[in-house]
Amino acid sequence: MEEIKEILWRQFGAVIDMLESSILVCPESFWDKKDFWYSAYHTIFWLDYYSSVKPDEFSPPQPFSLSEFDPKGILPERIYLKEELLEYLEHCRKKVFFLIEGLNEETSKERFITKKKNYNRIEMILYNMRHVQHHVGQLNLLLRQNVDTAGKWVSQTNKKY
Repeated sequence: MEEIKEILWRQFGAVIDMLESSILVCPESFWDKKDFWYSAYHTIFWLDYYSSVKPDEFSPPQPFSLSEFDPKGILPERIYLKEELLEYLEHCRKKVFFLIEGLNEETSKERFITKKKNYNRIEMILYNMRHVQHHVGQLNLLLRQNVDTAGKWVSQTNKKY
């Protein structure tokens, strides 16, 4: 189990590093475009939620709300600052690290259950990682098409807590 935990963290941490890189390289002149800031926020919000042990008790940190759960797709009441999303991403990075660090034979079988999902913890970690990577690709495409830059590729993270 220890080797699996290390592999999961190195790869999931790398995806988080790539999301951070995409946010960092986004110029202020492009940040306020809905397609960028909102996609970054959406990715971080769901990263946080999908990393929850008890999804029915989930609440994002302030100043973020549960607007992502609104079935009408209502946007947050304002554009979040880059610094706010980077702080939220750091919160999530620690949450994911400790979620993976806490894996053992028992916790790996615990279920993430919602109306649409019923996964064991390891499958939920993989699902979450795939979701983040999907949006990192979108963000980098937006950056390339609009400002001729993109976040960096990260093979493995070297961050630990």
